[in-house]
Amino acid sequence: MASQAAGTLLERPDQFFIGGEWIAPSSDAMFDVISPSTEQLFVRVAEAQAVDLERAVAAARKAFDEGPWPRLTHAERAEYLRAMAAEIRRRAETIGTVWTSEIGVASWMSGQIGSMVAETFDYYADLATSFSWVEQHEPRYSPGAAAGYLVREPVGVVGAIVPWNGALGMSAWKCAPALLAGCTVILKASPESPGGPLQLAEVAQAVGLPAGVFNVLTADRAVSELLVRHSGVDKISFTGSSVAGKRIGALCGERVARCTLELGGKSAGVILDDYDVEEAARHIATYAPVLSGQVCSSLTRLVVSRHRHDRFADALSSAFREIKVGDPFAAETMMGPLAMERQRARVEDFIAKGRAEGAKVAAGGGRPQHLERGFFIEPTVFANVDNDMTIARQEIFGPVVSIIPAESEEDAIAIANDSPFGLNASVFTNDADRAFQVARQLKAGTVGHNWFRTDFSIGFGGFKQSGIGREGGVEGLHPFLESKTVILDGIPTRI
Repeated sequence: MASQAAGTLLERPDQFFIGGEWIAPSSDAMFDVISPSTEQLFVRVAEAQAVDLERAVAAARKAFDEGPWPRLTHAERAEYLRAMAAEIRRRAETIGTVWTSEIGVASWMSGQIGSMVAETFDYYADLATSFSWVEQHEPRYSPGAAAGYLVREPVGVVGAIVPWNGALGMSAWKCAPALLAGCTVILKASPESPGGPLQLAEVAQAVGLPAGVFNVLTADRAVSELLVRHSGVDKISFTGSSVAGKRIGALCGERVARCTLELGGKSAGVILDDYDVEEAARHIATYAPVLSGQVCSSLTRLVVSRHRHDRFADALSSAFREIKVGDPFAAETMMGPLAMERQRARVEDFIAKGRAEGAKVAAGGGRPQHLERGFFIEPTVFANVDNDMTIARQEIFGPVVSIIPAESEEDAIAIANDSPFGLNASVFTNDADRAFQVARQLKAGTVGHNWFRTDFSIGFGGFKQSGIGREGGVEGLHPFLESKTVILDGIPTRI
């Protein structure tokens, strides 16, 4: 399987980016990043200790409290974002190679990540001139006042914690709006996939971001918790599991720190009776291989009328068997391995529970026989699943879907909503009016029509245990701002 030495891809994996420069870690502790397709060492990266975190927080705090960054105009900060976008595009090929090497994402997808991340920075740069940073209002309860203003200012120092599955993309959706707002950032990378954040640090240095504005380190849970608890950090932006999110939310609540939480999902696809089941199967199978199913918003519960269940199960199973699993660097590969050995073990444990609780494996369910090395798993379809089964209640984070029979359209909607999660959903129907009506009944942060759909340019986030707040779009800028009301006796000449 093709790969490339990390030494030719990452400039400083053994250091942290703090205060505008690469610095040596305080200890010799390292994380080993294992390539999931070869099971061989890809890179060793420095592991941050408490003292390293303190240095990062101090640098970000100083840059916000004393530095020029929050005092620049939004247009001036936007120019830095545009420069970062251009530098990311220049590095796009290397960025994609690192992502595939770290977690096994197929090259057809990793080849797109550089341009997607660059577009994120350009998108927020455009908001510098179109967003309402200051709004004038007529005071209603302030006698004698001439004018009132709603002013949006940066929240302060941001701790951004990103997951291993889409580290660079998630970093962009957190850091780009935070930087535009005038915040300074400490980006905490996952030990399993630090490459994307480290490359973003290289970009920040290349474009000359002021010292301390953007800081990157890789840490495990103990040091991550110190970041969440730190009084010098004004806001936490976290993407990850609901279990970790609950802990972070509780810690932020203790000191009333701002936080946004983008958490797990168990998303439902509701297939109405007017929609062809073979077509639905093809659409679902098209997106099933994305990140080997390690996507929080994946449609993993597929709800269909009982009288059409068997036909849909046959169609989906046939489509899943056509998914080519193999070397993620090969052009013909549709799905690579799972990211880690422990992740494959987790998925296999869920498959075993599904069997034990009475669900039928209609496709997959094991390791691909033609692959002797790597953390591979077959795309798996469970049929005749009850919504109370473990595989229907808990997030598996792998290429495993459950088909759940429903007695009626109303029952299908009830099943879709009967979940502790509410991140994503889709409605399959030929009637757009009907799709919209059903979408309004589904308790999910995003509802697509006839496909797996999400769109960060509009907004992304969940109901219930799928999180708090939104990322992407204008909605994703607001969490990095504090609103201030200013009431004046006169009209200022400059705003």
